[in-house]
Amino acid sequence: MNLFTPISWNDAGFILTGVLNTVYISVVAIFFGTILGLVLGFARAEGNKIVNMCLGGVLDILKSVPLIIQLILFSTFIGAMGYPLDPFVAGSIILSLYTMAFMVEVFRSGFDNVPHATKKAARSLGMSYWQTVRHISIPIGMRSVLPSWIGVGLSVIKDSALVSVIGYMELLRTAEQLISRSQQAVMILVGVGLFYFLISYPLSLYGKYIERKMTR
Repeated sequence: MNLFTPISWNDAGFILTGVLNTVYISVVAIFFGTILGLVLGFARAEGNKIVNMCLGGVLDILKSVPLIIQLILFSTFIGAMGYPLDPFVAGSIILSLYTMAFMVEVFRSGFDNVPHATKKAARSLGMSYWQTVRHISIPIGMRSVLPSWIGVGLSVIKDSALVSVIGYMELLRTAEQLISRSQQAVMILVGVGLFYFLISYPLSLYGKYIERKMTR
């Protein structure tokens, strides 16, 4: 009796589900990580030493502790408290916070790159503080962060594979199940790697193009 079943076209739907789940959780994490990173990045750029000290401590923890440990600890702790979360929800929360930790520094550097003299000139022309932020700081500062933002986004897409440790059926977990069923590890992992390459490489090229365009 043959205990293993080779990969066939019937598995296409299963593989597609893994692909879509990977894209879905990556988009969610990048979206919320970007929004939170923008707000906290502005707070760090404009805040006082106490604000920076408090935010810096939390961000250092999120950036220093490996993502896989954060995922396991959060999922286990929430479950032990009697509030188990769906793997997608738990994974999205931690991946978004992990993304936010890096996005904060990206946006903070963007706001810091806006010349103080430019902001001072805007205020001398009669602009309020928030008008200066809206019309000066954000447009000028955000242009310089796009390449770095793309770099963080690429890392998030690849790091989303770690959410499989809490049971989320993304592409890597789908591949693991297919490997255990078919024993065709090389072919399946090559396909998984090709998928990540097809997503990451064009984005990486676009980031380099934007960076070259901005430095001209």
